[in-house]
Amino acid sequence: MEKINAQNSPQEDTLTRLKKAFITGIFATLASISIGFIFKIWLAQWVAKEDLALFHSVVDIISLSLILMTGFRSSMVVSYSQTKNDRDIINIFRFSLIIMVLITWGLVIPYIKHELNINVSYYQLVGIIFSMGLKVYFTNLVAMYRLYSISNKVTWLDPLANAVLFLFCFYVIELPPLSSLFYSMTLSSLAVAGFMYIRRRKEIATKPLSTVQLDPTLINYVKKSFTASLEAGASILMIYITVLLTISHFSIDELGDFQVVVRPIFTYMTMLFVFPIYRFVLPELAVCVRQKQHDQVKQIRRWVFKLSFIVSAIFFSIMLMWAKPIVLWVFPAEYVGAIPVLFHFSIFFIFMMLNAYQLAYIKAHGHFTQSLLIRLSGIASLVIGYYGLSLFTNNVVAIIAALGVGYMMMFILSTLAERQILRQQQAVEEKCIEVN
Repeated sequence: MEKINAQNSPQEDTLTRLKKAFITGIFATLASISIGFIFKIWLAQWVAKEDLALFHSVVDIISLSLILMTGFRSSMVVSYSQTKNDRDIINIFRFSLIIMVLITWGLVIPYIKHELNINVSYYQLVGIIFSMGLKVYFTNLVAMYRLYSISNKVTWLDPLANAVLFLFCFYVIELPPLSSLFYSMTLSSLAVAGFMYIRRRKEIATKPLSTVQLDPTLINYVKKSFTASLEAGASILMIYITVLLTISHFSIDELGDFQVVVRPIFTYMTMLFVFPIYRFVLPELAVCVRQKQHDQVKQIRRWVFKLSFIVSAIFFSIMLMWAKPIVLWVFPAEYVGAIPVLFHFSIFFIFMMLNAYQLAYIKAHGHFTQSLLIRLSGIASLVIGYYGLSLFTNNVVAIIAALGVGYMMMFILSTLAERQILRQQQAVEEKCIEVN
């Protein structure tokens, strides 16, 4: 614990520490994207398309079942910053993760093998579930303790380990390509989990699994974790709704534009500039809120908003002037229909970044239910917005515009929630002044 306190000592300005972690995180994510993208392109040149589709489908299904556990991350960060009771917080998370892994084991594996009729070895599926569960566990611990240097290293080590271990499985052990993909995913997840375990233990050692005495504070943490898990699912649901709307109302050609061009760019921009807000800004906000460092919160807000406007302006300018040559340089000419969709995405990207900050601010104050309701309002606005726009146009741009409407609604509601929190803070401060 001493090392943790030394690392996060007040001698280092909060905003300085945040900027350093955020910028390092962007470079780490760029490295991760580059390694992963190059590896996928190389695999696509010679591995059978059916094998790649099967592998990615299985991993996606298992990832979706475990992604709810990543929702625990924000509640762990906030609850630990408020209570410092890491022993019980971690034990509750351990029991929850064990239950989720067992549910995934008992329900998802039979679904993959018998309902989808995907012919994958039982042991390969168990290995993927177990190793990914361990990786989620240590990732959440690293986030809770604000060990940003470990988090940033893992960002690019994960795809690198996966690529290296695939080469080992295929060329050294001489396994078939599909088996090499599954075993390399399992081994790389275990390797990354082991790396986080060793590095984290140098900073702080956690207590072994034990029973938990649920007091009101811990019951509140469990409620926050459940709500945060639902929000994690809701955030993913927004993207899947856009895919389902495209499948239902447009041609396979337009679906290809979205899946092959728009969705990857959407994912990469989110990884680079939105996820770091939850990874780095939220933990710092939670600490500042607990310590009543309101000036630090204002500085963080000013910096995030400035960064959001700069990034969004650059992205919009690139799409406005060079979207067509960039798309035609990277993709075949048949994907030219993605250009107007990308342009409209660049218009509302700023709301994604600003909304991420607003939701992080709301969570830092412990209002997880309010954050979930705002997320659900975004989903409702997306659906209503699409069917409203479809009355005036049958262009696929209506879907991305409706997604923008959803994020704009979330930003408006989160801004109102932020102002309400500020008014409550001012009222409390004025009352304290009167008492004194």
